[in-house]
Amino acid sequence: MKTTKKDKKEESINFVFSKENYKLLLIGIAFIVIGFLLMIGGGSDDPDVFSDKLFSFRRLTLAPILILIGYVIEIFAIMKRPKK
Repeated sequence: MKTTKKDKKEESINFVFSKENYKLLLIGIAFIVIGFLLMIGGGSDDPDVFSDKLFSFRRLTLAPILILIGYVIEIFAIMKRPKK
């Protein structure tokens, strides 16, 4: 039994991820990047002056939650099987 060129082309077109998986991966990366961007700042330029901005809700609660959501989306995007 010989395999033709057409059969080989059909076998090589199968991808592991579908378009939906890639969209979910990009959404997860966006959540992670936004979370890290929200953590930036809060320090003081003068080392003798203490700034309470370091302990804001945005840096201690919101940003880590967004990062965790992003990682959950990434895991889901990797594990999701494409529809056949």
